[in-house]
Amino acid sequence: MRSPTTRSHTTDASPFSPPPPRPLIVTADDALLDDLLRIAAAAGADIDVASDADSARAAWAPVPMVIVGEDQAAGLAHLAPPRRRDVHLVTRSRDDPAVWRHAVDLGAERVAVLPEDESWLADRIADATEGDGSSALVVGVIGGRGGAGSSVLATALALTACRRSLSTMLVDFDPLGGGLDLALGAEEAVGLRWPDLAGSRGRLSARALRGELPGKHGLTVLSWDRGDLLAVTPESAQAVLGAAQRACDLVVLDLPRKLDPAAEQAAAVCATVLLVVPAELRAVAAASRVAAALIPLVRDVRVVCRGPARARIGGPEVAAALELPLAAHMAAERRLTDHLDRGDPPGLHDRGPLASTSGRLLDDLLFEHQLSAP
Repeated sequence: MRSPTTRSHTTDASPFSPPPPRPLIVTADDALLDDLLRIAAAAGADIDVASDADSARAAWAPVPMVIVGEDQAAGLAHLAPPRRRDVHLVTRSRDDPAVWRHAVDLGAERVAVLPEDESWLADRIADATEGDGSSALVVGVIGGRGGAGSSVLATALALTACRRSLSTMLVDFDPLGGGLDLALGAEEAVGLRWPDLAGSRGRLSARALRGELPGKHGLTVLSWDRGDLLAVTPESAQAVLGAAQRACDLVVLDLPRKLDPAAEQAAAVCATVLLVVPAELRAVAAASRVAAALIPLVRDVRVVCRGPARARIGGPEVAAALELPLAAHMAAERRLTDHLDRGDPPGLHDRGPLASTSGRLLDDLLFEHQLSAP
């Protein structure tokens, strides 16, 4: 760490580059330290610890957040460290006027009283570690009718992004779709599925979520399993999507045609939803009902027309009938079913109509939302 009297709670630094600064706890109170480390662990954060005011002042400026225990507040205030944001003083007594004076002297934004403010403090630590914004582009894919190929396109779009070195998460919101881990060939991969996250509330750690989900070919996937659970709450969907947005550059959602409350929550987060519609009259009629449910939730719904045109119906005609913009007309993918049955995921390679269409869609979406690969 930065000083012999400052110790690190955990470390996962690369041997080739210094680790990013971590939130700093300043206390010599072992009982208070144990509580603060437990709160940090709940936030999924690595923490550095300084046991005295001198070492804390040396590490003061570069860290994203400073948590000062009441036992070190007077000594640190005496040293007059530079004013900065995200300084919080932690105490067990709300009634000690000296604590509040030291908080003013340190320029602390808040005095957190334990145990009442534990949840608040965990959220602030997570914000300091992961950021409090949601930077990822979220794209939904939904079928205009059953068997339209929306899950295939969602998987191909996500894998195309991975091939371009974008960190990507594929999230399955269709409990009756059989599980997107099957489409990815990751059904045997160890990791969490929706039933494991069905009780999620509040804020989830982005790093923990990404680390616990299964994946393959560089793509992380949150899938349904083949069990009995067929729904999650909107609160669970919100918690998972918030963590996914902080964890990735791109989040691709496979949405069900009939939106339940959790899927409605997910659709509302999307910057764009792609409505996959085969070039057929009945498919257009079915897609009109799906579009009617989407439009109040999503500001940007676009049509992806799939397959050979029949009865003189092509992509422009399908989009015009639905009164939506046309994102792409995708030709049929030969032997797609054979490839899927072999466990060869769609979009894994850069050849064929599916891969080329996914590439064009991704180009357009990234350009419009000003997201670039790292």
